[in-house]
Amino acid sequence: MFFASCRDVVYSEYKTFDNYEWAAKDKAVFDLEIKDTQTLNNIYLMVRHVESYQYKNLFLFVTTKYPDGKVLTDTMEVILGNEKGEWLGSGSGDIFDFKVPIKKNIRFPLAGKYEFIFEQGMRVDPLPMVMDFGFEIEKSK
Repeated sequence: MFFASCRDVVYSEYKTFDNYEWAAKDKAVFDLEIKDTQTLNNIYLMVRHVESYQYKNLFLFVTTKYPDGKVLTDTMEVILGNEKGEWLGSGSGDIFDFKVPIKKNIRFPLAGKYEFIFEQGMRVDPLPMVMDFGFEIEKSK
C-alpha cells in the first residue's frame, strides 16, 4: 500500500544558530508573500534543541509586520517539556524536534508581504542548546 502525506505546505523555513546558541540579538526573521486571503491556514513554530537544553520552555518576543504597515508585537511561551522532565518533541539521539501549532484555521487579512520576527526572550543570553528555530504555514484540512 502507498501512503502519501496530505499536507499542503504554504511556507516552511528554519533558521540555524551557530554553536547551538540563540543570542538575543539573533532574530529569526521570516519574510513571505501571501496571495491567498480566502484559504484557512495553520501556523506552526518548530524548535530543534539538544537533549541537555536546561529549560522546559522557551519565551519569545514576536513581531508581525503586515503589508499595510501595521506592526503587532507579543510575547509567547512555548512549552518544550513536561513536569516529569520529558521532552514533548520527537527525538533522535540527543536531538529533539518540536512542532507546536500557534494559530489554527486563520485567514490572512491582506495580500502582500508579511514579516514575522522572533527573538528569544529567556533570561540567559545567549541561550545554549537551541540548534534551529522554524516557522511553517500549511493549509487547513
